[in-house]
Amino acid sequence: MRTPVPRRTDATTITPSASYSLTVRVEIAHKPGMLGRVASAIGEAGGDIGAVDLVDTTRARVVRDITISARDSGHGLQIVARLKRLAGVRVLSVSDRTFLMHLGGKIEIHNKVPLRTRDDLSMAYTPGVARVCLAIRDDVERAFALTIKQNAVAVVTDGTAVLGLGDIGPEAALPVMEGKAMLFKEFGDVDAFPICLATKDPEKIVETVKLIAPGYGGINLEDIAAPRCFEIEERLRKELDIPVFHDDQHGTAVVVLAALLNALRIVRKELRRLRVVVSGVGAAGTATVKILLSSGVTQVIGVDEHGTLYRGRRIGMDSMKAWVAAATNPRNLRGGLGDALAGADVFIGLSVPGVLAVRDIRRMARDPVVFAMANPVPEIQPELAERHARVMATGRSDYPNQINNVLCFPGFFRGLLDSRARMVNDEMKLAAAHAIAACVSRSELGPEYIIPSVFNKAVAPAVAEAVARAAQRTGAARRRRRVGLPRF
Repeated sequence: MRTPVPRRTDATTITPSASYSLTVRVEIAHKPGMLGRVASAIGEAGGDIGAVDLVDTTRARVVRDITISARDSGHGLQIVARLKRLAGVRVLSVSDRTFLMHLGGKIEIHNKVPLRTRDDLSMAYTPGVARVCLAIRDDVERAFALTIKQNAVAVVTDGTAVLGLGDIGPEAALPVMEGKAMLFKEFGDVDAFPICLATKDPEKIVETVKLIAPGYGGINLEDIAAPRCFEIEERLRKELDIPVFHDDQHGTAVVVLAALLNALRIVRKELRRLRVVVSGVGAAGTATVKILLSSGVTQVIGVDEHGTLYRGRRIGMDSMKAWVAAATNPRNLRGGLGDALAGADVFIGLSVPGVLAVRDIRRMARDPVVFAMANPVPEIQPELAERHARVMATGRSDYPNQINNVLCFPGFFRGLLDSRARMVNDEMKLAAAHAIAACVSRSELGPEYIIPSVFNKAVAPAVAEAVARAAQRTGAARRRRRVGLPRF
């Protein structure tokens, strides 16, 4: 079987991915070498075989299910068409594994206690539940101990900035919010509920979240377009007594800082001496600038499609970009991305594919660190950058050093809920970043391993502990230890 050949377009390599995974059921003539011909055809078409399963066999035919990863939907159709042209092969069915995973939704609710008898029913519901309701009426704080509120997070979106897809609406955003809820449960044991709102009005979003807040211990804002997301988060932070966290901003920023802390251990540079260029000054870029400044970096330059952000710039500005312009770029440098990168130590990309060129990296300082996190296609392909960057990271799972928010938000909310925090503050974010970085041991650390795997089970508990301690240290926590049985 030949190795699949990636497609190249404008110096961009797109490799087959499980997100475009097919299961093709084929009937093959029962002759020596036929399976090899099928595998070769798939490889020559650029597909990546994941599994081959035997379904049925007779003296004349063999039926197999072949799992194939493609580059995109069109490429998957090309692979199937190639198989259909093979003599002695009949394609019986084609299933899109990603769509199959989503059939009927990806999450559901389970009861924590059984209902087997009348006694169970009388305690879980009427009449016994009335006693619990009255206890909460008399002391609202007891809702944390006696209801799901203690472990519940609302994942709220308006569907205006979804996964690089943009404004696709609340219904189309629901599969992403379900996926987010899965990650909360899997990695942080947090019960998260998708809340997709049919409005783009910040006033209505704020009012709606305030109205549903009594049932939740925290609010996770998700995929809300800038600059409205800044206003919505700020208002909710001021008007609610539970923590509000915009993961697109702060989750990204925390994991970027964690990766940077470990990258600096490799290149032997200090935060306070760094020159950092952030490409893309939307929600994630602005939060990344803020956490860098909070961590001790003094030389940061933000760059958008109009060039560097500098004091006095008027084109393409909004309130947050005005803040970035005022808080960064101490030399008030003007120009494009290439100008900003001259002599820079770190490039952090939260923008669009292809904006970073090899010549730009060559202009950077010794041992450049490049985080190209545009998804699914980064600002520069790692294959192009690897000879010029000392440390390279992306947002993709098929390259080393994936900077992924899942390393932050499940553990972050676990810590918030365990401490019953009233708010999110900078100390918690910095603590979370250091906790994530510390999950990579000295023996593991290397240019291709600066950030722990998303499946590292030690990460979420470490982040939770760090966040809870920061909440207690800063006075944001409602409790310092887990309570026992409720009072009677």
